[in-house]
Amino acid sequence: MSWFYLLFAGLFEVIWAVGLKYTEGFTRLWPSLATLTAIIISMSLLGLSLKELPISTAYAIWTGIGVVGTVILGIFLFGENVSALRLVCIALILTGIVGLKLS
Repeated sequence: MSWFYLLFAGLFEVIWAVGLKYTEGFTRLWPSLATLTAIIISMSLLGLSLKELPISTAYAIWTGIGVVGTVILGIFLFGENVSALRLVCIALILTGIVGLKLS
């Protein structure tokens, strides 16, 4: 169950990270509330996952999911730069996440 919590904690991290862009510095009410809600859910799920998982593994995977998801959504939603180097770096992060899961 801890891995399930961690996966969803990472997905909610992506939601709040992308949500920050829509808050426009927390000047827009509904995007700000949605972002704050996603932060609370993400942190709560991360906390639940830590009941069984080591902090070093859980935190690295949580941030890795957040980074990869945010980069991918940044490309699709905001037209951010796509380069071969950027894609290689994302692949390296994904490799690290899988390696941590397997170790």
